[in-house]
Amino acid sequence: MLDPSSLLLCAITDDARDGVEELVARAAEAVAGGATMVQLRLKDVPARQLFEAARALVERLPVPVIVNDRVDVALASGAAGVHVGAEDVPASAIRPFVAPGFVIGASVTGAHDLPDLAGADYAGIGPVFPTSSKPDAAPAMGLATFAELAARAGIPSVAIGGVDETNAAAVVGAGASGIAVIRAVFGSDDPRAAARALRRAIGR
Repeated sequence: MLDPSSLLLCAITDDARDGVEELVARAAEAVAGGATMVQLRLKDVPARQLFEAARALVERLPVPVIVNDRVDVALASGAAGVHVGAEDVPASAIRPFVAPGFVIGASVTGAHDLPDLAGADYAGIGPVFPTSSKPDAAPAMGLATFAELAARAGIPSVAIGGVDETNAAAVVGAGASGIAVIRAVFGSDDPRAAARALRRAIGR
């Protein structure tokens, strides 16, 4: 079963520009600073490299590792779970084939995605604010819409999209169980300090 505290600060990887070891090192720094979950998101690498990165993260990190999109890689690497979007295999189709403790997250960009939460453990709702991390992201929904979707989701919700230390407390106040960030941690020169600042912001 998903521990809601693991959703507090999900650090999402950006790329493997300097290889798997460097990516794992940055992830470890993020966790040392307070990240409670790491999502492996590498859109443009072969499945073998994604698997190797996932396995390395699972072996090195003391927090849950979630693989973006690829349930096969998540299972093969021993990851804690998978996060799926609107174009991926839906959570309801995955759930019967995985162990009860396997975590499934699902993306929500609007009310039309709420039915896809069947079988999911948490919802990643956004983008809440404008973001440059995902070029094909939907328009920013704002706090009011986020709060409405989080209330209707029926499962813990994580705010994503343009979240940083200036607005993290606001999304938690709007009903988020936590935040998920790419640029705010993995885009930083010091992932440990960046994660620490976000945890302080959430606390406020």
